[in-house]
Amino acid sequence: MIIAIDGPAASGKGTLARRLARHLGRPHLDTGLLYRAVARDLLDRREPLSDPDIATRAAGSLDLAGLDDPRLRSRDMGEAASIVSAFAGVRETLLGFQRRFAGQEGGAVLDGRDIGTVVCPEADLKFYVTATPEERARRRQRELAQSGEPSDFADVLADIQRRDARDQGRPNAPLKMASDAILLDTTELDAEAAFREALGIVESRMRA
Repeated sequence: MIIAIDGPAASGKGTLARRLARHLGRPHLDTGLLYRAVARDLLDRREPLSDPDIATRAAGSLDLAGLDDPRLRSRDMGEAASIVSAFAGVRETLLGFQRRFAGQEGGAVLDGRDIGTVVCPEADLKFYVTATPEERARRRQRELAQSGEPSDFADVLADIQRRDARDQGRPNAPLKMASDAILLDTTELDAEAAFREALGIVESRMRA
């Protein structure tokens, strides 16, 4: 079974994807880390984030062993990733890897912004996880505080809104809900409640 989980930043999709994958015994891929790793490599080499050709070459030489780098979880890296992920060449270069990951025997759980619409349009089950921008900003601010990165709520909210606009407005694989996805609004749900609701849907689908 392939489970595709899409949604905007700090919606809870990553936490949900990891928990579902662990519970079901399926491999999990946070596809956003791929784009963050491309951005990291460009920044490390002091190359511009704004050049699509340079970014595409960086995607082609990406070392997947480096996806556990804690720097990839930083606020700045998320903003940088949002820039390079808009390039068609970068997305096309990383698409094959994502599809191979999803196609392994037994299936997988993938989360991102275009899994159900572009990467795995034939996924067995699709979720679109969202929450209000204000709630997502509060969650992101808590994450940053836990990692020792203090922040101002207004700045975090502005970052969230800016990323939403960029992700939804890009011409290549924009963030949107697949027509056959199940909407899961987590504004009033904690991680446990969101997991239980999604798991119930998954188990029901598996029994069908």
